[in-house]
Amino acid sequence: MPGTSASTPRPELARYIDHTLLKPDASEADVLRICAEAVAHNFKSVCVNPIWVKTVHNALKGSGVLTCSVIGFPLGATPTDVKTYEARGAVLDGADEIDMVINIAAARALDRGALVEDISAVAEEVHIGDSILKVIIETFLLTDDEKRLACEAAVEAGADFVKTSTGFNGGGATVQDVSLMRAAVGPGLGVKASGGIRTLADARAMIDAGATRIGASAGIAIIREETDGTAADPVTDDSHRAGSY
Repeated sequence: MPGTSASTPRPELARYIDHTLLKPDASEADVLRICAEAVAHNFKSVCVNPIWVKTVHNALKGSGVLTCSVIGFPLGATPTDVKTYEARGAVLDGADEIDMVINIAAARALDRGALVEDISAVAEEVHIGDSILKVIIETFLLTDDEKRLACEAAVEAGADFVKTSTGFNGGGATVQDVSLMRAAVGPGLGVKASGGIRTLADARAMIDAGATRIGASAGIAIIREETDGTAADPVTDDSHRAGSY
């Protein structure tokens, strides 16, 4: 199950982390570098834009690190049939996990039916290939009631995770939002915290609040801080850039 109950032993911190590169100017060399980093640090997955899924899938074969991609990204404002087409292509290219952006306008309108329709169509496509669907609700743009509705719609639609943020639309993960999302989905779904998680304290706070996955471009800095107490250098760390988690 994507969720982790209080009685279930936690995995090592690295296995919470989706090592993420979603910058539009990322090169093949950048993508291959983060794949090598993910294997070296035993991260859970590498998350990239759809054009890089084949590259990542081939680079990670046999490593135990999963291939993750995004669809409807970063706005969620594409028709459902376009999202399903994107999802199908990513799964065929080797994606083990898909992170989709919801119809944010439907969430703002409290239109549960539209949310369920959008998510369930993508979930059906993703699950044909036995892949996992994470649903990005973009917490920064929603009220608490809208966040709860989006989470409830994700449960009803058959998603496997709910996720806080894209990293492109302002804000990021907060302990309060992760706690709200965990309460809304219960123990059966995973909760992915993403956006602005750059330190060991950030990661631990999200996990304590109920996160079972961490999306971060600063995963190496987080693990380094855990192992040797060395925090990221704010001058050289570029995880604050747009498209970084």
